[in-house]
Amino acid sequence: MKYDFDQILDRRNTGSLKWDYAERVLGVKDVIPMWVADMDFPAPQPVIDAIKARAEHGAYGYPLTPPSYWAAIQSWMKTRHNWDVKKEWLSKSPGVVPALSLCVAAFSHPGDKIVVQSPVYYPFYSAINHNGRRIVRNALKLENGRFVMDFEDLERKIDPRTRLLILCSSHNPVGRVWRIEELSRLAEICVQKDLLIISDEIHADLVLSGAKHIPLATLAEEVAKRTVTLTAPSKTFNTAGLATAVVIASNPRLLNLFNIEASNAGLSLGNVFGIIALEAAYTHGAEWLDQLLPYLEGNVAAVQSFLEERVPRIKLIRPEGTFLSLLDCRGLSLEAKALNDFFLRKAGVYLDEGTLFGDELAGFVRMNFAAPRSVLIQALERIEAAVAGLSL
Repeated sequence: MKYDFDQILDRRNTGSLKWDYAERVLGVKDVIPMWVADMDFPAPQPVIDAIKARAEHGAYGYPLTPPSYWAAIQSWMKTRHNWDVKKEWLSKSPGVVPALSLCVAAFSHPGDKIVVQSPVYYPFYSAINHNGRRIVRNALKLENGRFVMDFEDLERKIDPRTRLLILCSSHNPVGRVWRIEELSRLAEICVQKDLLIISDEIHADLVLSGAKHIPLATLAEEVAKRTVTLTAPSKTFNTAGLATAVVIASNPRLLNLFNIEASNAGLSLGNVFGIIALEAAYTHGAEWLDQLLPYLEGNVAAVQSFLEERVPRIKLIRPEGTFLSLLDCRGLSLEAKALNDFFLRKAGVYLDEGTLFGDELAGFVRMNFAAPRSVLIQALERIEAAVAGLSL
């Protein structure tokens, strides 16, 4: 079927964190929200139909996870990423963020050091801090409008108390889809230094033209045995509220440690609708995704051309993947808090402040461009008008 991503889906007053938070919590009305990482598109029709069919049954008791659920994951990984995943490598979690915290608890001890490549998705920091571990920041470098890994800095900062590295691939918020050369060098260092790797690959399916996602665990057996991959259909198919994620580890010891933590926390059962939605998405969602990706590509082009022509003081860090982009607003000469207030209260566009992800992004904001293009252009026009007012 043909999907219409230009369709306006009214999400206000639906209990949407993205759409209702600004007014209900911050007291700011008439805001276009482009912050939280979910899309303003309906999920694929087969997902909607599967949820409706299950809902009509009327009983929503504790679920069993059917063999077809695991088979759908295996088929998707093989078809989209050429990764032969065995059933015994798989487990589940109510989300990638809970899985991150469970992995930190399972694979390290209080006081251990864990590497993150900042700026990065801020729950990485929480998963480390809340478990009593110590953060090691291996900051990415911005070179020629593109963030790259700093391997020399990484090697310098690893010591005997360093146990884990958390990789974000594709990277949120900088939008990089790591090349095989980058992943191979990173994996080589982790093998040499005996680090385990938690690889957050939740954005793996959202890759724009010219880039290719490579699951870290597919590089080599010695890499796979020290890697736990976390992913989900939630970003790909806009099902984040169904709280269902996938954990992949070919090393049975690591998977067992994870499963013990999940069971002890009471998080191993699963969500009845999340189970249904994942299977439907991975079995029947490819057509929707194949139509979505060019639309997202068009949105990136629209943002870039608009800023270049009409708001040159703001520059797009062009993403290679995800539906998130960084806007370099250093040309506005505003401090971080003032920048956040400027977009929210002056422009009426709710963006994520860059410093949420790390001090490296002072002067930047993160924008979610997964919206109908007319809404995206409306937000950009608001920003244009606010920047013009700032110049007066």
